[in-house]
Amino acid sequence: MTSTATEIFDPYDYDFHEDPYPVYARLRDEAPLHYNASDDFWALSRHADVHAAMKDDVTFSNRMGVSLDASAWNPEAHRVMSFLALDGREQTRLRKLVSAGFTPRRVRELTPHIQALADRYLDGVVAVCAETGEADWIANLAGKLPMDVISEMMGVPVADRDEVQRLADLVVHREDGVRDVPEAGMTAALELIGYYSEMVAQRRRQPSDDLTSALIEAEVDGDRLLDHEVIAFLFLMVVAGNETTTKLLGNALFHLGAHPDQQAEVFADPESGLVGPWIEETLRHDTPSQMLARYVATDVELHGQVVPAGSKLLVLLGSANRDERVFTAPDVFDIHRSPDELGRIMSFGVGRHFCLGANLARLEAKVVLAELVRRTSGFVVHPDRSVRVHSTSVRGFAELPVTFVPRGR
Repeated sequence: MTSTATEIFDPYDYDFHEDPYPVYARLRDEAPLHYNASDDFWALSRHADVHAAMKDDVTFSNRMGVSLDASAWNPEAHRVMSFLALDGREQTRLRKLVSAGFTPRRVRELTPHIQALADRYLDGVVAVCAETGEADWIANLAGKLPMDVISEMMGVPVADRDEVQRLADLVVHREDGVRDVPEAGMTAALELIGYYSEMVAQRRRQPSDDLTSALIEAEVDGDRLLDHEVIAFLFLMVVAGNETTTKLLGNALFHLGAHPDQQAEVFADPESGLVGPWIEETLRHDTPSQMLARYVATDVELHGQVVPAGSKLLVLLGSANRDERVFTAPDVFDIHRSPDELGRIMSFGVGRHFCLGANLARLEAKVVLAELVRRTSGFVVHPDRSVRVHSTSVRGFAELPVTFVPRGR
């Protein structure tokens, strides 16, 4: 990469957030191992390299957390990122204990609740659209339903959910010109941790049938979660689980809306079976989770360069999902993409750090989008008035105005 090109990849740049994919393509072609001197990190952009690094948590450790931000990069990161910021036996222990409470059955049993929420919020979306001609998909549904699902699981009272959502949004937002977590984000993180600390203490006194109590009671071979470990997982769920699902739902409408022919196929028949491929292609084409950081534990040679031990390295999931070495016409949104290709997406990670909430995110998206297809015959996105979220880690929308067409019209 030329000297001028070395500065093209700035994860904090608002212009980059608008469209990172040309930058990713240039990195894959010109600098598959890229070093950013100003922020002192390395980056891997090709699918094969990202996949290999994600599988090798001995060399590419999670011990300092997964965030690019300097203030979040430390050996205590697991106190807010749970097992995402652990390796080896510590990671295995914590994930097993969390999995004992956050079971596939618990996720499946949420289906009727998710359906009821989808019905309620879509009623509101259709009503707002009938009255004003459009509805903000994020404000009226995508920004609410995932938080309600997670809050219901955890046992967060309905009255507290808007405030928890506001704090979670602040945690991931990045301010223009601030190359770290903004002060408002740090304050919000502390408030969330304080809130969950009180909730865990309350469940210790009075157990319930929610996930918080299940985590407190989870036991594997006589081992139990400590309070700070329960709190860290709740924090991870509300930030990572909530935010990424909101972004997935927004990105799904944005990209299908840009392809009327494909939208017509999806909405022609509610039983077409195309909602699943629509979700998976959205995850590939514009994944909510764009990048993760890793701590390089030992010197490692990649692409003719040595990344020294102690370095920070980014694995660019969003770039890996557009790698032409793996995906046919990777910049084309195609709901008919082959299952073999979709099976290689990196959106939820790989290996021992594969996202524990992947099934929940897919379930929420499937229920919401399938119900949208049943209720409407299509939609029109208004991209000129859409507003993007600005974050180094997640990609999606803060506002997405959409006009929906009810069936029968």
